[in-house]
Amino acid sequence: MPLQIIRQDITKMKVDAIVNTTNQDMVGLSGVDLLVHTIAGKALDEECSKLVPLGLGMAKLTKGHNLPCKYIIHTSGPVWQDGLQGEPIILRSCYTESLKLAVQKGFASIAFPLISSGTYGFPKDQVLKFAVQTITEFLYEHELMVYLCVYDKQSYSFSQILYNDIKQFIDDEYVDEHNTFRVKSATLWNETDFGDPDDEPIALNACPTSSKDLARSESLDDYLKHMDRSFQQMLFDLIDESGMTDVECYKKANVDRRTFSKIKSNEFYKPSKQTAIAFAISLQLDMDTTQELLATAGYTLSRSNVFDKIIRYFIHNENYDIFEINEALFEFDQPLLGV
Repeated sequence: MPLQIIRQDITKMKVDAIVNTTNQDMVGLSGVDLLVHTIAGKALDEECSKLVPLGLGMAKLTKGHNLPCKYIIHTSGPVWQDGLQGEPIILRSCYTESLKLAVQKGFASIAFPLISSGTYGFPKDQVLKFAVQTITEFLYEHELMVYLCVYDKQSYSFSQILYNDIKQFIDDEYVDEHNTFRVKSATLWNETDFGDPDDEPIALNACPTSSKDLARSESLDDYLKHMDRSFQQMLFDLIDESGMTDVECYKKANVDRRTFSKIKSNEFYKPSKQTAIAFAISLQLDMDTTQELLATAGYTLSRSNVFDKIIRYFIHNENYDIFEINEALFEFDQPLLGV
């Protein structure tokens, strides 16, 4: 773990290896394959010529040559016909064989395109979800940083039904929030007692002595002794209550082992908001408990921005599929959960 979906030209990725979708002759004829061969130079053509043929769904390794990546993993993807000619099986093999090769070579990072999504014609309404699901299954058993490079929105098709549902939820929350604000403002205005102009003026700084005033006499050290649980303490309490292992929790949260180790070893470690939410999703927390966990790190889910509203939508609908959430966040140009 983890998996990140990004908008980027894969030939610009500075990773251990990029994956290049090619043909069985490993000749760059069109699209990204042609671009890879063009940038890498003739040395890549010469190296590929010694490795042919490349079987469908298989993967072979070459150097990166003039590309910023160290290596290129070449895989031969399926040309879509009708979905009944083994295309999904071959496509799954392209991803898994490339990932296996990366692990065998000890790579720490790898970048994928949406294999067969271009001229090979794999349906755009399936290609992104298929890639995410296949990579995710592999990452539950292995530690690897995986980037899924999506060049533009023409490469895939996000669920229009889900998009419209989220958009409606965002709009409805805006209306509810706006109306609530108007009601509260009107109530406050109507109930305010402005007093008689002939009355004695009220000293604004005068207020009755309260327990809060008495508590101010405490020393700072005494006050700090009564702090609530830290993010680390609450997180590990919740993990214990869930019955999950630490590894299961951080992998379901799309968080890498290094970040989790920092949280575990430092009681006062403050994660990013996306990481904190990712753990809430992994633990399938309801809205109140999610807000409580976020508060320990100094965050909240408001109704004031798109990112927070999308998270609220998925929790409200009890959908804790972090990768579906990330697909939605990606579609709305929001930061993704996890690392």
